[in-house]
Amino acid sequence: MTGQNFAGEGFVTNLQEWTVSGLSGALKRTLEDAFGHVRLKGEVSGYRGPHSSGHCYFALKDESAKLEAVIWKGVFSRLKIKPQEGLEVVVTGRITTFPGSSKYQIIIETIEPAGVGALMAILEERRRKLAAEGLFDEARKQLLPFLPTVIGVVTSPTGAVIRDILHRLEDRFPSHVLVWPVRVQGETSAAEVTAAIRGFNALPGAGAIPRPDVIIVARGGGSLEDLWSFNDEAVVRAAADSDIPLVSAVGHETDWTLIDYAADLRCPTPTGAAEKVVPVRRDLALRLADLGRRHGEAMARLGERRRTGLRSLVRALRRPEDLVAAPRQRLDLVAGKLAHGLAINARRHEIALSALSRRLARLSPHLQLEQSRARLARAGQQLDRCFAANSHRYARDFMRVAGRLSPHSLRLRVARGRERLVLAGDRLGHMAPEIVARRGSALERVWKLIESLGHKGVLARGYALVLDEGRQPIRSAGAVSVGMPLTIMLSDGDVDAVAVGGAGGGKVSGEKAAGGQGSGGRGVSRKAGEAVKTAPSNQSSLFDI
Repeated sequence: MTGQNFAGEGFVTNLQEWTVSGLSGALKRTLEDAFGHVRLKGEVSGYRGPHSSGHCYFALKDESAKLEAVIWKGVFSRLKIKPQEGLEVVVTGRITTFPGSSKYQIIIETIEPAGVGALMAILEERRRKLAAEGLFDEARKQLLPFLPTVIGVVTSPTGAVIRDILHRLEDRFPSHVLVWPVRVQGETSAAEVTAAIRGFNALPGAGAIPRPDVIIVARGGGSLEDLWSFNDEAVVRAAADSDIPLVSAVGHETDWTLIDYAADLRCPTPTGAAEKVVPVRRDLALRLADLGRRHGEAMARLGERRRTGLRSLVRALRRPEDLVAAPRQRLDLVAGKLAHGLAINARRHEIALSALSRRLARLSPHLQLEQSRARLARAGQQLDRCFAANSHRYARDFMRVAGRLSPHSLRLRVARGRERLVLAGDRLGHMAPEIVARRGSALERVWKLIESLGHKGVLARGYALVLDEGRQPIRSAGAVSVGMPLTIMLSDGDVDAVAVGGAGGGKVSGEKAAGGQGSGGRGVSRKAGEAVKTAPSNQSSLFDI
């Protein structure tokens, strides 16, 4: 009854009437006033990376509840620890509502792992990722210079680390040191260390600021959170990409960071890094003095050995008089034989010259010309005699042949030839009819044989020849397909037909029935009850056209 009275038309109440937007705004203000900045611990759930807008949307959950979370784009870029799926974190932010979906959420401003275990999980995952890219391979490592001229140090300018490094360098081997000041912990530490490493590598070799020969990245000891900047991926990549050999000296001997894996050399302490970078000048001076002494002694021994060898060679050398005595004696002997040899040589050449003179006289052009004229005169005389003898012989033969070529003998030979021609014509006239008759009988026999063996003779006995479109004989039913145009050749004409069945049971439909007219107006007759037979394959020669 009470409910019915409240629902009545005349019911009056003093409750405030809200709009949806007004109520949502009031809830938002109440929630934000009651819960300003909160510190919240939970597990990251539903993280898929930054949205296309750059903002991140995910949720924080525990065993029994779940809270939506948002990280704006500007805050996300400054975070030292990025959210990861399943990572337990502690976040700081503001509780608010989103009126569009009536949900409350936390706007995250800072995020940090919930304990050392979470940091170690992140560190191990990052180490495996960078190792898979080959940034920790030993093949990438560079050798440190033996005696660097300029040493670059990336560290805090106010800590004890830089004083320890400078003091150790001063004790061992004073060198030119360039310090690039950076923060060694905090939110901007990783970016500053990365910029310092890349900045040293970007210095020109002959610029106003000398380019370091080796870089030391150093920091004192601390907790895992304090050293986290040197586990940053950007710092590790800068160390791996450094063209200048890089020495890592972060923390104490038990502290390991990811930059230690990417550096060309890892030292347990900053002091140890200074000792690895430069040798001890006193030791170098002693070593140089020892090497100089050993070099002087070696040169003295070498000079004495060469001097002894030279004396031995001098004793083994012959005197100059002994060297020229034998050649001088040979010269005197040859000089004594020279006059006799020249006389003999001149006589030999005189004899050869006389022989050449006689040969030249025999081959004189005038002598050869006279001999040629005499041979030509003898040949002319012989030619005259031969011409006279040949003329006499040819005249005698001509007279003998002229005597045989009289008109009487020619007429006699013509008469005999004419008689032989008449006799041959008479013989040909008697033999021609007999030859024609004999050849005609042979031709008639051959024609009858052709008609008896040809396909037309077979067709005349009641058979038919089936042809395809190319007018080639069809020898089996398997070669016929349904709808195939055919030509049936009979003894007195052709019939066009179409196959209406396949192999084995096919039928042939002709244009005209038996006894009708085939294509082209030619008549085709067939005896009643006579079947059309297909010639077997072994009689194909009777139907080949």
